[in-house]
Amino acid sequence: MPTPTKGPRLGGSPAHERLMLANLATSLFKHGRIQTTETKAKRLRPLAEQLITRAKRGDLHSRRRVLTVVQDKDVVFTLFDEIAPRFANRPGGYTRIVKTGPRKGDAAPMAIIELVEELAVAEPAKPSKASARKAAKAEAVAALAGGDEDVTPSSAPETTEAPAPAAKPADEADES
Repeated sequence: MPTPTKGPRLGGSPAHERLMLANLATSLFKHGRIQTTETKAKRLRPLAEQLITRAKRGDLHSRRRVLTVVQDKDVVFTLFDEIAPRFANRPGGYTRIVKTGPRKGDAAPMAIIELVEELAVAEPAKPSKASARKAAKAEAVAALAGGDEDVTPSSAPETTEAPAPAAKPADEADES
């Protein structure tokens, strides 16, 4: 029986290994994170990243190549239309493996493999302290300059009109 070219064997024949990795990749793209053994997670990572890279291309050939591995068309649609655009600006490293404790039954080392959330698309990166101070200072100067101009014309008539009505009733009250 031929052995895989790299990495530890996952048991069974190479065809069984391919099918097992395809099922793991399908589950990963469907749920976003899965818990499996460390060995399977380490073998799944390169396959999942290749599939995401193909999905980022988005052409018909890439879609057909991904369909040879991931048989579920709904998952392929999700991969191409939701997952790949999320990683459009990322050159690689789409997955993360977090080691958890041993499995209760056979003490196999377990891990969680998950898709890395792309935060740059959702919200801008935090600026450094120096640039944050400069931006805050510029906003404060703009607010003072813009605030004084806006407040002066509108507040001046209000202040002159507000005491005048208040003074009249007071004068009328004194005269009566």
